Amino acid sequence: MNSRCLFIGRRYYQLAQTQSINQSRLIHLNFRRSLATITDQSKLPIPEPKDCSKITPNYAKLVENLSIVQKRIFGGQPLTLAEKILYAHLWNPKEINKIVKGETYLQLKPDRVAMQDASSQTVILQFMLAGMPETAVPTSIHCDHLIEAYEGGDKDVKTAEVTSKEIFDFLKSASEKYGIEFWKPGSGIIHQIVLENYAAPGALMIGTDSHTPNAGGLGTIAIGVGGADAVDAMADIPWELKAPKIIGVKLIGKLNDWASPKDVILHLAGKLTVRGGTGHIIEYFGTGIETLSCTGMATICNMGAEVGATTSVFPFTSSMHSYLSATRRHPVAKQATSYESYLKADVNANYDQIIEINLSELEPHINGPFTPDLSTPLSKFADFVTKNGWKDEIKAGLIGSCTNSSYQDMSRVTSLVAQALDKGVNPKSDFFITPGSDQIRATMERDGQTEILQKVGGRVLANACGPCIGQWKRTDIQENEENAILTSFNRNFKNRNDGNPSTMNFLASPEIVTAMTFAGRLTFNPLTDTLVDKDGKPFQFSNPSGDELPKHGFEKGREFYEPTQVSAGNPSTQIVIPSDSNRLQLLEPFPIWHGSEFHDLRVLIKVKGKCTTDHISAAGRWLKFKGHLENISNNTLIGALNADNEKVNVVRNVLTGEDGSIPEVARYYKENNIQWIVVADHNYGEGSAREHAALQVRYLGCPIIIARSFARIHETNLKKQGVLPLIFKNDDDYNLLSGGDIISTVGIIGLEPGKDVTIRIRKEKSDDKKKFEEFDILTKHTMSENQIEWFVMGSALNLIASKQKSTNI
Repeated sequence: MNSRCLFIGRRYYQLAQTQSINQSRLIHLNFRRSLATITDQSKLPIPEPKDCSKITPNYAKLVENLSIVQKRIFGGQPLTLAEKILYAHLWNPKEINKIVKGETYLQLKPDRVAMQDASSQTVILQFMLAGMPETAVPTSIHCDHLIEAYEGGDKDVKTAEVTSKEIFDFLKSASEKYGIEFWKPGSGIIHQIVLENYAAPGALMIGTDSHTPNAGGLGTIAIGVGGADAVDAMADIPWELKAPKIIGVKLIGKLNDWASPKDVILHLAGKLTVRGGTGHIIEYFGTGIETLSCTGMATICNMGAEVGATTSVFPFTSSMHSYLSATRRHPVAKQATSYESYLKADVNANYDQIIEINLSELEPHINGPFTPDLSTPLSKFADFVTKNGWKDEIKAGLIGSCTNSSYQDMSRVTSLVAQALDKGVNPKSDFFITPGSDQIRATMERDGQTEILQKVGGRVLANACGPCIGQWKRTDIQENEENAILTSFNRNFKNRNDGNPSTMNFLASPEIVTAMTFAGRLTFNPLTDTLVDKDGKPFQFSNPSGDELPKHGFEKGREFYEPTQVSAGNPSTQIVIPSDSNRLQLLEPFPIWHGSEFHDLRVLIKVKGKCTTDHISAAGRWLKFKGHLENISNNTLIGALNADNEKVNVVRNVLTGEDGSIPEVARYYKENNIQWIVVADHNYGEGSAREHAALQVRYLGCPIIIARSFARIHETNLKKQGVLPLIFKNDDDYNLLSGGDIISTVGIIGLEPGKDVTIRIRKEKSDDKKKFEEFDILTKHTMSENQIEWFVMGSALNLIASKQKSTNI
């Protein structure tokens, strides 16, 4: 019998029947029992630093800017960390005279822009219209969204390189032309790559993905935006953000053995709900932060997007210093240490709200299904499952993704898998693992983690988003089959992961997902319950353990995946767009506002309940059309629930009297020169940053959306595309409108910040379809003077192009 020993914590496990494992070496995995830090960080190898000139913030200038603002505007009063970083990045700190949180629009200068391959297509198409020779700030494109999980690993990357070749060629050629760093498909997920390469304490970056705040784990104010916002920064135009309020989350104590950083945000999501963070930055402080790893803090910041927060951030800690050094950015760590006072909140800084979490008392949580804020402690989850009558079965367990794919995550998971392997216990459910980057993949392989995971049947997927965003060619269920999956992802909306509305996705830490996958049951609690080992004896998992950073440093990964190095744009490069493409389409500027009030608009749909950007512009199989506005518009609002008939994607065409899909009726109205509006419930447009949810409605003829409230990114995206987002002044007025109502406006002429807009409604009388009743309701808006200019010009891009033409004359 071939055998070997696996060292975990203080125990040795004898692994038998390992013919498939390389016998020439002994895999020695040293897993810690604590989450905080490796026993002695000073003993970690520090690799040779790379050129950090483009990623190190100009701390001296930022401190100078902050000093101006703090003295002039705030009279020297103490500020939070988030306020300090934002105000240090004001476009012109000497000109601003007042900052009122929740009211003042800040004109900011981001240090960096990051984009993924799905959203970057329209960014590039818009940037092409701006007339700029190259980007004004360092910019990167990451090919992670267009790889479908099926066979696993490199096989799926190779398939994507064929099926999405024209998209990758387009993005690569555009990157060369405009001086953008291009990360090939298979190199990794945007947020993990940014954390490993670009994030820096005290920096300000924006990214065209809602989970950009992941970089807050490295002290960066990183904000998810729509593509048009990215164009602003790339075109050297001030980027506008309403000054956010600050929620302070005080962490005390230290996580116990089964609790993880993921449980901090799962618990907080239950407290704040999906709307509770809107208009706020979440800033963590307290003694507990020193017990967390850098990547653990990134996990917490990543999922802060699920409570609507503008972003989340941690102050500079020793674990950040260690992570920067381990990822070849020691010069950044050294500079940050010199400006440590800038990288933490001032003493006695005032938070708008404070929430305290005792890490020592925190237990693992599971959130879902269908919404990330339905939070249940693990100890109560079995009762929750039973109460709802769900089948006690887990079809698949999936770990990794941008939220939980760090070395620490994978090493702790491997410690659990090794225990089960030693006892001859295999997963009862399908088990999928997604490394966050090729660096993580390579390090996992070198340290033997991959072999252990594969030994129990785990399938390692490509270094890409995969099932988390619906890129999953799933074959184990029937259409619309009710089933449950357990994932370490960040979002779990209906239809999201596999296109099946009956798939329930429960969110948890990688450790809990892994342990429960071995049981195959939703009611299994690894802290208290047992499995049966190969000898028929009870087996209970010991506490997970693992290293925060690899003892022997990170493997660099394959050179093939290193990004293209650029110093400037290349004007001679031709951007590749095939003439017969059904996936790429040059954008035409939207028409400017006609200068009059709106008359005879039709309510296309009154949306009931949750309407995320997944409902407005579905991902999955539609991702291939991200660069073709006409084609992707065929999925507009297909997930929306009609309040009038309780049906999804079914509305009445008032011109024909027949029912049709929402995109079909919208196109019919457009062809007949009828503009239309959407009436929506609270938090309309929550979720992903995808600006297609705004582009598509604008393209199909929607100039106005009226909602009870909007999610921040989507509201901005609508404004950028020339769509006016209006908010019911009286929440109950939502109940007065129906599909087919005729809408006119009073107040668009002379639109000003803070000035209400009257909506005049004509409704058919229920007892006589030939007669109408007419009444007015009031709406408000959050448009600034600059944003009103976007509306007047037809879009923000039209305004940029107009100014660029004036400059070139």
